[in-house]
Amino acid sequence: MLQNAAQTYQSNQVTTATPADLTLMLYNGALKFIKQAKGAIEDKDVAKAHEASLKVQNILYELMSTLNSEYTISKDFIKLYEYMLHRTIEANMRKDIEILSEVESLFLQFRDTWKEAMQLAKSQG
Repeated sequence: MLQNAAQTYQSNQVTTATPADLTLMLYNGALKFIKQAKGAIEDKDVAKAHEASLKVQNILYELMSTLNSEYTISKDFIKLYEYMLHRTIEANMRKDIEILSEVESLFLQFRDTWKEAMQLAKSQG
């Protein structure tokens, strides 16, 4: 019953979120799954590491699909996301924590910058 309530809350959170909030959720989700993948690699749980890495890859695909190509900066973002995707795939194949840490660092930068932009937009809003 508690799990159903949590799922309902999560579902409502997603369906009522703004595009900016959804992007932040994607960044936070990627960071969560990178941590899971790293932990699974340390525990020698190859299947769990693979599953978590695939979730990070899916988040990157989603982030790429939401970019608006009308803006020049989108071309830069797509290159960075593609690089992160390539590195995540490589980390998954090698079960390499160091590569995952690199991708995690990039996601942290994106997330923190995004949060600052959201706060700035609210204060000017």
